[in-house]
Amino acid sequence: LSYMILARRNHFSFTLGEIAALDAKGKTLSLAEVLDDAGEQIVPARTISFTWAVLAIGSGSNFFNTPGAEHAFVLERASDAIHFQRRLLAAFTRAAFSRERRLGIAIVGAGATGVELSAELLEAHQLMLLGLSREQHFRLDISLIEAGPRILAALPERISAKAQAALEARGVTVLVSAPVSQIGEGHLVAGERTIEVDLIVWAAGIKAAESNAGFGLDINRANQFVVSARLETSAASVFALGDCAACAWGDGLVPARAQAAHQQASYLADLLIARLRGRRFDRDFVYRDFGSLVSLGEKRGLGSLMGGLGGRNFFVDGLIAKGMYMALHLDHHRAILGFWNTLVLALARLLQRRVSGRLKLH
Repeated sequence: LSYMILARRNHFSFTLGEIAALDAKGKTLSLAEVLDDAGEQIVPARTISFTWAVLAIGSGSNFFNTPGAEHAFVLERASDAIHFQRRLLAAFTRAAFSRERRLGIAIVGAGATGVELSAELLEAHQLMLLGLSREQHFRLDISLIEAGPRILAALPERISAKAQAALEARGVTVLVSAPVSQIGEGHLVAGERTIEVDLIVWAAGIKAAESNAGFGLDINRANQFVVSARLETSAASVFALGDCAACAWGDGLVPARAQAAHQQASYLADLLIARLRGRRFDRDFVYRDFGSLVSLGEKRGLGSLMGGLGGRNFFVDGLIAKGMYMALHLDHHRAILGFWNTLVLALARLLQRRVSGRLKLH
């Protein structure tokens, strides 16, 4: 996604840079210089003035001070995903020509990311085997490790149990109540067990950036900006939304989920437009949980949808859940790119998959 093209189509300006400092009283934002791979300056440091600022800077992985966490892959940015893909395909190829004919992968954290990644890796392995001779077939051992008592803890227990049963039926080893206390080169310690693996992926929680503490705004222990019911930080001219914001909801906080960020963005758009036009705006932000959908591969999903008939929750499974998952994904594209661009993108991806398949080794 090109932010410059998106800006041109939606009438806003895009500026490349990393936040170096925020002066809420002076209403200025300082951006650090942008360097290329060789360390040469591309864009100098700049200062931007604002009337209102909205911080939507997300979060990163929370390693909970686990020793050796640097040995694990994370999937925070597109560059992380590309790096992991290259290492994964190299590991697949190496296993196909090894004497052991085995590849071990550990995924730390059994939330939606860990569960969906397990399912995708299983399908990638099956696609890989289709292109190999029988002598080159290798076994894929996936260990999905969760510190809590069950996987998909944010979802109803029925969904959690079904997802675990589906993964175990396909050969995934699911370990619960097994906090990872140490990671080393080619192994990790989960609970009382030491597991030998070739690749480790960390998907066990999020934490806002440490640099948030330097912005002069109130933060919580997870470095999230504490916001009011209007999503205002401790500075009235600065708002925050998404993973970087700590917004009260019931006895806890609004969860760090895509649907929460979407609702907050829509709310802030209404609030700021009203202020620009001098209109009164008395509505507080209220988060509504519409449920969750989890992909278990190309042809299966699981979901719990809130607010069904009679105000009750209802569950979806199989191709119906997978279809709803894909529809939700496309609706996100539609909100950003528009209907026709999303339609063209979906058709292009469908044609590309038919021509080149889902797995590329080069």
